[in-house]
Formats: sequence, structure tokens, C-alpha cells
Amino acid sequence: MGDVLAGFHAAWEFGSDSVLIRYERGIRTPKLFQALGERRVPLEAIEGVSLTPGRRGTVVLRIELRPGADPLLEAAAGQLKESSDPYRLVLPAERETLAEYYADELRAQLTESGPAERHLVAAPEAPLRFKAYDGKAAFDGSAVSFRWFWTGASSAKWKAGDQRFAIGELSGVEWRSPEVFEGHLRLLRRDAGAPPAQPDQDPAAVVFGLGYGPVHESLPLAAAVLAAVRSCAPVTVPAARVRRDPADIAERIRHLGELHQAGLVTDEEFSSKKAELLSEL
Repeated sequence: MGDVLAGFHAAWEFGSDSVLIRYERGIRTPKLFQALGERRVPLEAIEGVSLTPGRRGTVVLRIELRPGADPLLEAAAGQLKESSDPYRLVLPAERETLAEYYADELRAQLTESGPAERHLVAAPEAPLRFKAYDGKAAFDGSAVSFRWFWTGASSAKWKAGDQRFAIGELSGVEWRSPEVFEGHLRLLRRDAGAPPAQPDQDPAAVVFGLGYGPVHESLPLAAAVLAAVRSCAPVTVPAARVRRDPADIAERIRHLGELHQAGLVTDEEFSSKKAELLSEL
């Protein structure tokens, strides 16, 4: 078709083999849309198109993707609010006839349905990072790292130390929206036993809350990790040794001493962890 249909917060460009969605930047545009920038959706990733009445004199054009076609939606697992759905185009009601034309034209081009065997929509690009309540999460394209905050991390995470997980070690991700109770990002590891029930006790998870881990930051990272996991053969990659800032090591030893004095860390655990931290200098 090669035409562009502009709505609130986004414009859709209809091509011969895909729909290119460009999101606007502005104070009223959902932050997730701004973070994504644009999404190119191949026609083979789409299994349906709908046009429904919206609120306050609007209509909503929506493309329905095949299950498993988009790592972002797979990671979200149905938790996105309607207003944050990246595949809804809201238009003034007076443009309903035009929207219906594009919907019919798009439907005529669709040939695939059912679960996709692989991701067909590109994931957000690394590097990505965000601040959770108990630590900082980062993904560089090959590994995910968690660095704990002494003000929020549990003693279990401090005992385990900062974490780095190569993509080959992982089997998936579990994202729970920060907009609900007990939001978190948990990495699912290959050949590992059942994780602790509570994410705040799991060194392979960071927890959200109090403005930490917002959707527009944590979900793109979760989607990028999931896409990398799906495309990676299972291999075991040793964690890289990272040299730390001496001031940071001193602060961590000080906090470890506080845990020790409070009786949350045994003498043996204190000595072992202190030696481990000193070895990172």
C-alpha cells in the first residue's frame, strides 16, 4: 500500500511486506512508546486486524500478532495496560471510514496464523539498563548483570554478591509489571533448581516498587534478554571477572560488617564474603 495513517501518539506506514509503526515523542505520549521509537511488524507476524469504537469520539485500529512473534509481548505476558499497547492506533471518529479501508486492505494481505516458531519482530537493542528497588540491572547483549544497592538489597543478595549471567546460562525471563504488587524481573536459569519463592531473596531477580523498574525501562530489557535467549544455543559461559572501584568495595565491606553485627551474617560468612570482595580489587 505504501500509505501512512496518523493517529494519536503514532503513525502507521503500510508497506508491501510489513507495517512500520513510528511513535511520537511528547509529554502526552506513553513512555513505553517513546522508549521503543518505532516497530517494524512483518505481515507474517500478524494474524488479525480489528477496528472498534474508542473513548470520547475515537476509533481504535489494532493489529493482532501471532503468539510468540514479538518478544516484547511475550515478555509482557498480557500485563500491559490498554493505553500502553504498542499495536493500538487511536484515531478521531471522523477517520473511521479511512481506518476501515486500511483494515480491509491489511486483512487481504495476511496469510499466517497460529503460534510463530520464532520471533518475527525485532527486540529492543542492547545495551539496556534500569534501576530496580534493590539493585541496578544491565544487559550488554551477551550477559545480564545485577549490582545490589546496600539500601534495598536483602542480606541473601548481599551474601551472594553482585551477579552476572551469560545468555547461554539462561532459559528465559519472568517479568511482573511494576504497576502491580510484587513486580520484579527474574532470570530463569538452565539446569538450576527451583528459585526462592520471594524475588527479594533470589540473586537472579531484581524487585520493583516505589518508582523503580518502570515499564518503559524494565520491559524492553526483559524482551531483549528473552530474544537473545531464544536465539542462543545452550552453552555454559564462565562469568567474567570485573575489577571494582576500591571505594565501592570499602562501602560493601562496611555494609557487610553491619549485617554481621546485626546477626544476619555468621562469622564464617563474613570472613568468606570479605575475602571475596577484597579479591576483586
